[in-house]
Amino acid sequence: MFEWLGENWWALWLTVFLAFAVVEMLTLDLFFIMLGGGALAGLIADFAGAEFWLQIVIFCVVSLLMIVFLRPVALKHLHKGPEEQRSNIDRLIGQSALVIEAVTGTSGLVKIGGDVWTARSAAGTLDAGATVQVTRIDGATAVVASSAENSPH
Repeated sequence: MFEWLGENWWALWLTVFLAFAVVEMLTLDLFFIMLGGGALAGLIADFAGAEFWLQIVIFCVVSLLMIVFLRPVALKHLHKGPEEQRSNIDRLIGQSALVIEAVTGTSGLVKIGGDVWTARSAAGTLDAGATVQVTRIDGATAVVASSAENSPH
């Protein structure tokens, strides 16, 4: 078995690539796919006839370069997009909401669009019936502020 593996390092590189690809599918972090790219570089180096120690160096260098240079660009493009392509939560930020139950720094209810959200105030208490603006979403809670606080002075 070990003798066969010593003659066929490509099988190890292919297995490592597939393992990193599976982990990437589970995490969706764009980190393990960069390591998978390094494993593919090691596979290519094996097919080119490089010694195993050189294959490891190529794996490390390519993986590091992809993590440092390619991953930030890929993440930037992944998170960037026109407003109509933003996720549901991203679309809520900046929306106006109606206070249903007084909102304090710890509790309250607001209606955003047609949905009722638990809410907390960014500053002060907001009375029922007031129109507020969503400043951010924290888990399943909308953080809101008075529309007057968010308007330009």
